[in-house]
Amino acid sequence: MDIVENKALLLRLRNPALILDQVSKSKLHKKPNNKGISEVLVYWGIKESQQLTEIGVQNVPSPIKTNYKWSGKFKPFDHQIETSSFLTLHKKACCFNEQGTGKTASVIWAADYLMKLGLVNRVLVICPLSIMQSAWMEDLFSCAMHRTAAVCHGRRNKRVDVIESEAEFVIINYDGVEIVKDEIKDGGFDLIVVDEANAYKNVSTKRWKILRSLVKDSTRLWMLTGTPASQSPVDAYGLARLVNPVNVPRFLGRWREMVMRKVTQFKYVPRIEAKGLVYKALQPAIRYTKEECLDLPDITYVTRDVALTAQQNKYYKLMKQRLIVNAAGEDITMVNAAAAMNKLLQLSGGTVYSDEGEIITFDASPRIKVLDEIIEESSHKLIIFVPYRHAILTVSEHLKKSGITSEIINGAVSASKRADIFKRFQEKEDPEVLVIQPQAASHGVTLHRADTVVYWSPVMSVETYLQCNARAHRAGQRNPVTIIHLQGSEVERRVYKMLQDKIDIHSNIVNLYKDVL
Repeated sequence: MDIVENKALLLRLRNPALILDQVSKSKLHKKPNNKGISEVLVYWGIKESQQLTEIGVQNVPSPIKTNYKWSGKFKPFDHQIETSSFLTLHKKACCFNEQGTGKTASVIWAADYLMKLGLVNRVLVICPLSIMQSAWMEDLFSCAMHRTAAVCHGRRNKRVDVIESEAEFVIINYDGVEIVKDEIKDGGFDLIVVDEANAYKNVSTKRWKILRSLVKDSTRLWMLTGTPASQSPVDAYGLARLVNPVNVPRFLGRWREMVMRKVTQFKYVPRIEAKGLVYKALQPAIRYTKEECLDLPDITYVTRDVALTAQQNKYYKLMKQRLIVNAAGEDITMVNAAAAMNKLLQLSGGTVYSDEGEIITFDASPRIKVLDEIIEESSHKLIIFVPYRHAILTVSEHLKKSGITSEIINGAVSASKRADIFKRFQEKEDPEVLVIQPQAASHGVTLHRADTVVYWSPVMSVETYLQCNARAHRAGQRNPVTIIHLQGSEVERRVYKMLQDKIDIHSNIVNLYKDVL
C-alpha cells in the first residue's frame, strides 16, 4: 500500500471488486496484470480509511499521520503516532500499551483529530479517582490546551453542572458514573474512554451494566489497560462484550468453558489454547511494551532482609501454630487462606489488626533501621509503598523525626490534594519521600523524580505490584530504577517471589497457605 501525493491510497489487489463495491471514493487505476493484480486508488480520508479497516485490509494508515499538527508541549514518539492512528480507525477498540508508554497522550491526540474533523464532539473519560487530575488533566493541558476540560467530582449537583457544561473533555471516576448516569446519556458524549479498563472485567457488576447502557451503537469506545486479563483468561470477557461482543459467546459460562479447564471441584486452570482465544476476543487492539518503544533505564530488584524482633518471632510462631490447628479441623478455602496470610504479613510489617478491629503494634525498629540505610544510600527521591494504614503512620512519623520531608498518599487523601502532592513531588525539592498506600496510587501517575521504590511489605496483587513499579519506571526517567523489597518472614519471601514471577497470588492463595504452614 502506497500513499499518493498525500491524497490517496494505492492498493494492489487480486479482487478489486471488494473495495470498489464498498468504498464510494475508490476507482480502478490499473487493470489486472499478468499475475492478476489490479491497482485501486482510494481517497485518503478518515472515513475511507475506517471503511478499509472494517473490510479487513491490513495496516491501513490513518490520515492523522500527515494531516494533523501534533499539538502540545511534547513531540510524540513513533509508537504514540501509531497508537493514535489505530484508535482513529476503530470506533470501538482496546489499547493495551504497557504502563508508562504514554497511552493518555495518544488518546488525547486521536480524540482531538476526530474533533477537528467534526466526528467527535464530546469525550467522557472514566478513570480511577487518583489520576483524574494528576494524569488526565495534566496531559490535556500538555497535549491539547486549546480544548476545554473539567473534572466531574464531588456532590451530585456539582457533577451535574460539569456534565451539563460545555467542557469538551469531562473526566469522571468509576463510581461517579452511577451518580450522573442519566445526565451522561443526554450529555452528547460520542466518545467514551475508559482508563484502567480492568475495572470493567466483570459483567455481573452494576458498574459494567451502567457503562454498557451508556455505549450506543454510534458511540466510540476506547478501553485502555496495560494489563489485560491480568488475573485470569475469564477476565477478557467483560472487555470483549463491550468492545466487540461477536468475538465471545453470549454467556459467560460458555466462555469460561472455552478458556478454563476444571481440575478439582473448586479449581480451574487456563487451557492451552486460552491465550490465543483471549487475543482474538480482545480485537481490535493495539499493544506496545516499554521495551518495544522506549529506551528506559533498567529496573534492578534488591532484597533487604529485616530481622523480626523477638516479640514478632514469638507471635509469628504462635499464629502459625494456631493456623495449623485450625487447618486440621476445617476445609481450607480461598477466603480463610487469604485472611491468614494477610495476618502474617501484617505481623511481619509491625502492625496487626485483630478480628475485633483493634490495632496491635510491634517494635518496627529493625525495619526502620534498614529503611534509614536505604534513604541514606539514595541520592534521589524515594517512593515507599506501605499496604497497611497504621504502618503508614509509623513510617511517616519516623521520617518527620529524622528531618526528612514526606507526604502521605492513602484513601483518605482527596483527589485534589493528591494531585497537588504529586505535582510538588515532581517539580519541587520537597517532599523528598512519598509514603503511599499501593491502591491509592498504583494507576496512571508519573513519579519519575524518584528512582528508588521501597516496599515496606508486599502487596497481594501482581497487577498492583506492576503498576506501582511503573510509577517511577516511566518515560522521562533518566536513572536506573531500583525496586527494594523489605522482608523478614517466610510469607513475605514467598509473596515477593510470586510477584516477581508474575504468579497470580489470589488463585494460588491456598497453595501459599499450605507452603507457609
